[in-house]
Amino acid sequence: MDLDPPTTTTTTKSSKYQILTQTTIRSPPFSYAHLSLVSPSPSPSLDALTARQYLTSSLRQFLGDTGASMAIDILLVKGAECWVRVPRDDLAGFAAAVTAYPGHQVGGEQVLMRVVGCGDWLGALVGREEEGELWG
Repeated sequence: MDLDPPTTTTTTKSSKYQILTQTTIRSPPFSYAHLSLVSPSPSPSLDALTARQYLTSSLRQFLGDTGASMAIDILLVKGAECWVRVPRDDLAGFAAAVTAYPGHQVGGEQVLMRVVGCGDWLGALVGREEEGELWG
């Protein structure tokens, strides 16, 4: 008497392709923000030091000394626009602080920074710059 279970053989089809490499795209450790200087004067100018001063003031008022110590890298200042890099976890607080800040008094005029766009991928933000010109 044979008590062994019957054996079955399964055949598998060989795949027609082979995976050479597989990667997962993770969010980068930094986020990026595109800011612009808003002023009643026709052509406001902005430099890296002034941008840093405006951003530090807004972060200190909104988040206290913790906000003022946030790591901000100023990537580009061009005309009245500024591109910055902040840690990804701090992006929400950064955007809220810049948006809520009422601005500075410069020469009797109210000057403030406006968030044009922000996100984890710099390439996606760069395309938004021409978006307004397309529909404007």
